[in-house]
Amino acid sequence: MQHNPFVRLIHRVVTGKPIYRTLLTPVGPLFFFSFIAGIVFAATKTDAWLGFGHILHPPWNVWLSRPLMLCGLFCMAWSASRFFKAKGTPVPFNPPKQLVTTGPYAWSRNPMMSGLFVVLFGIGIRLASCSLIFFYLPLFILLICIIVKKVEEPGLEERFKEEYRQYKKNTPMFFPWRKADKR
Repeated sequence: MQHNPFVRLIHRVVTGKPIYRTLLTPVGPLFFFSFIAGIVFAATKTDAWLGFGHILHPPWNVWLSRPLMLCGLFCMAWSASRFFKAKGTPVPFNPPKQLVTTGPYAWSRNPMMSGLFVVLFGIGIRLASCSLIFFYLPLFILLICIIVKKVEEPGLEERFKEEYRQYKKNTPMFFPWRKADKR
């Protein structure tokens, strides 16, 4: 199966020397969360530049955003804990050796991303940012969908073969829209 160069690089690191996995593991989250911070910063600047008014005013924005952000953070933490329990990390360079399909992964193939989407929506509500909610977040979700389809899924299919193909067939990508399989 022919993959793009990034998929091949990740596969080489994952199957290569442990020192490379150890050295590259912190790079992924650092880059990713810097990108997220950049999105939030760009959204606030876009709102100010375009003169967008607030969609919710205090205290309503705070009351609504807190449960959203807490729910998203809980989902992200629960998801990450399943990777640590399987002796791996959520970072593509240092994944678990087996396919994680329990906990939130029984309901969604990417519950950590689903949680992040909810957190970003909550941040958008908290900051009353029209551009974050209606432009940057949908654009970010689209970008993540493309990355998952073009990079993550081919790599998982290469590593886990039919086991991943069955899991992918039976489990939604982000948000559970059907009853999960009993695992």
